[in-house]
Amino acid sequence: MTRYYLPLVIGALLLTFWVSSDAQEIAAGVAIFLFGMLMLEDGFKLFGGGALERILERATGSTARALSFGILSTTLLQSSSLVSVITISFLSAGLISLIGGVGIIFGANIGTTTGAWLVAGFGLKINIAAYAMPMIALSIVLVFQKSRPLRGIGYALAGLGFLFLGIHHMKEGFDTFKDQIDLTRFALTGLLGLCVYSLVGTIATVVMQSSHATMVLILTALSAGQISYENALALAIGANIGTTITAILGSLGANFQGKRLALAHLMFNALTAMVALFLISPLRETVDWISDLVGIAPDDFAMKLAVFHTIFNVLGVALMLPMLNRLIVFLENRIIEPLPDVSRPRYLNEAVDEFPQTIEIALRKEVLHLYENAVELILHGLNLHRDEVFATDNVAALVRRSRTPFELDLDESYERRVKTLYAGIVEFTTRVGDKRVDPDIAARVYALRDVASDIVRAVKSIKHLRKNVLRYTVRRQGAATELYDELRTEIARIAIEIRQLGLTEPENRSALWLDQERAQIEGDARTASQRVDRLIRKGALTATAATSFMNDSGYAYGAMRELIEAARSYYIERESAMAEVERLLSLDEEELREAVPEEERGRG
Repeated sequence: MTRYYLPLVIGALLLTFWVSSDAQEIAAGVAIFLFGMLMLEDGFKLFGGGALERILERATGSTARALSFGILSTTLLQSSSLVSVITISFLSAGLISLIGGVGIIFGANIGTTTGAWLVAGFGLKINIAAYAMPMIALSIVLVFQKSRPLRGIGYALAGLGFLFLGIHHMKEGFDTFKDQIDLTRFALTGLLGLCVYSLVGTIATVVMQSSHATMVLILTALSAGQISYENALALAIGANIGTTITAILGSLGANFQGKRLALAHLMFNALTAMVALFLISPLRETVDWISDLVGIAPDDFAMKLAVFHTIFNVLGVALMLPMLNRLIVFLENRIIEPLPDVSRPRYLNEAVDEFPQTIEIALRKEVLHLYENAVELILHGLNLHRDEVFATDNVAALVRRSRTPFELDLDESYERRVKTLYAGIVEFTTRVGDKRVDPDIAARVYALRDVASDIVRAVKSIKHLRKNVLRYTVRRQGAATELYDELRTEIARIAIEIRQLGLTEPENRSALWLDQERAQIEGDARTASQRVDRLIRKGALTATAATSFMNDSGYAYGAMRELIEAARSYYIERESAMAEVERLLSLDEEELREAVPEEERGRG
């Protein structure tokens, strides 16, 4: 589509420039305005530091809060498109509910009307270019600073400056343009005018992907007398339909929840537009009444358009809110949640790439998904049922009872449930590396990739164990069975402890257990050969079984180390004061060797 779309737009612009050189100023004004919006968004991403994302996560506890957040955030950012993209990103990452996301979209539609008020009441009545130049000049100084907040403020200030400059050039362009060509000659009245100009407004917003830019263009053209008030109303209605293109494009890389939200956005804006078209006459009368009430001059059509834009958006929300629950049910029935596929990434999609907060959180969820798959394979590979292991209060007794082999192709399961997920995680972190991400967030992302690597290595170790687990634990074979049962017990116990760590509140998690467990593993690993020697001398263990066990114990202790290190990196918060205390108390590699009592070292 882009292959045809881009040449068509460029060709149309060149033709317009050829017909009238004054149209260049209007086009340049639109371009400068859109560039300002991009800089404003970049400034938010730098300066926000995840602030808006954190607020968004908490702002969807109720429909009223979600609606209020949509209004406030869009008013501050002057971009319903950005708010829509953030909402889709958080919804795809599983951080907010669908009903909360829809509430935010409703609020964003009301919030976007404040842009029309600012332009009509401020931008068209004074020389805003005089404010734009100092803002742009000051912003350049800030953009080149090392501090992210200062650079963010610089980008935001430049964005506002370019917005003002774009509005100025659009206004000047239309003022000059009207001396050559009177666009009001193309005005259409009645139902035909409503339909045609609504379509024009929709197409213009789809091309620019900004209803705010379209509204500014409409207001500047209206103030210059280049379009009629009636046609401007229709253009504003069309702009509301066209603005859904951003959410639709954003949902293409999202999961089913993102697609549901994009459909809700389209349905809401289309219904609002239909109601506005159907009730255009009563709405115009209401605008006239409100304008007289607040002192807006009868011929101040720009301000009256701002009133109209607000009224029909508020009306749309008022009509949809009572049907919100039924809308959610419709969306859930229309776009069915796919059956869970444990072999595919659940949370990693292009929609969560947009913002640092969702990148990290989605990756954390996916790594946990990988661990859940892995721990099931690990326990099943040891002939232990995961649910039974997590439910028992006597792991050793459960292991002694578990002699029935699992019907399991561990190699095939590893390829399908672990390797595929791990490949998705690696590909995702590589994408993140290509983006401008805060170094701290990038470090945490790469740390999570390392956690995934630890988990994968643990599963590979169990793959090596599987053959002799089947050989020595399905039926009792004396000391060899006892040795393998001890390995199975230790691995199962670590899986249980890691699960408990995950269920513990973050502020109560401690790394001390992990250090103690690591010390115990190192001690057992060093004394394993001594124990085997003693059993061989007593005649309780054959040389063949001893050789197998020594190889397999290395794999088993390796798996335990990997699981503990994965749990440490994933669950323990390093930034807290308690974590700092625990760092001082934690054992380093030298202390781990010294921590094993002498009697343990000689145990056999």
